[in-house]
Amino acid sequence: MIHHFSLNATDTKKVADVLAEALGGQVTDFRPTENAYMVWFGDEHGSAIEIYPKDTHLVPRDKESPCGFEKETGKKYTGLHAAISVDRTREELQAIADREGWHAAEFSRGSFGVYEFWLENELMIEFLTSDMAADYLKLAEKYKKGNS
Repeated sequence: MIHHFSLNATDTKKVADVLAEALGGQVTDFRPTENAYMVWFGDEHGSAIEIYPKDTHLVPRDKESPCGFEKETGKKYTGLHAAISVDRTREELQAIADREGWHAAEFSRGSFGVYEFWLENELMIEFLTSDMAADYLKLAEKYKKGNS
């Protein structure tokens, strides 16, 4: 189970607010670095997304110190993405994306569908509506611990 992951954005507050709206969650400040936020899903797993400024990257330190935050410019796109179940319809997701001027569309991934939602038209989040999530979980069932 994934409890949280991080992503970078140009307008961190706007991305946090839009994600919180799509997920039905809440936004809080993320204190370890400036202009960063946490989007809490509000579920029983403590699921969250940390939103860092575009030029902020995690870097390793020595074995006695936690990771650090450094500023540097990066590429526009990344391989990072996540698939997240949401309590929203396709129409609601599209309306949010349209309002923000962000690309969003439904696509098949074979045995399940996803709603590609491109934050700031640079980073893809695959949102799964309830029916998409059910199809995904059918696929995932064969990889569940104890199943061979």
